[in-house]
Amino acid sequence: MFYRWLADGALVLHFAFVLFVALGGFLVLRWRRVAWLHVPAVVWGVITEFAGLVCPLTPLENVLRDRAGQVGYTGGFIEHYITRMMYPNGLTRGLQVALGSLALVTNAALYWWALRRRPDVRR
Repeated sequence: MFYRWLADGALVLHFAFVLFVALGGFLVLRWRRVAWLHVPAVVWGVITEFAGLVCPLTPLENVLRDRAGQVGYTGGFIEHYITRMMYPNGLTRGLQVALGSLALVTNAALYWWALRRRPDVRR
């Protein structure tokens, strides 16, 4: 039971990270210091998508599920959980690049907006 809780915790952490990458720019609009955490997260998320890498949380969750007597999964987190919900036919390489591009463009626009809202410091 303990390993199942740890696996579920890894899943929640992974999902929270994906949400932070996708939507964390909105937090930056309110609290600019969040950018120090968000920018590296976006860089990691975009590189992972563009390069087709597997996030380290995916194998960790699989190992924990195996130790809990559950079945792990193949592929990545997005393919297994997110894509299944949104795109039942599976994750293609083109879709993976599109998701990375969407994260990059969305966050670039949010940062552009945050910088434009910045108070004038030229006094």
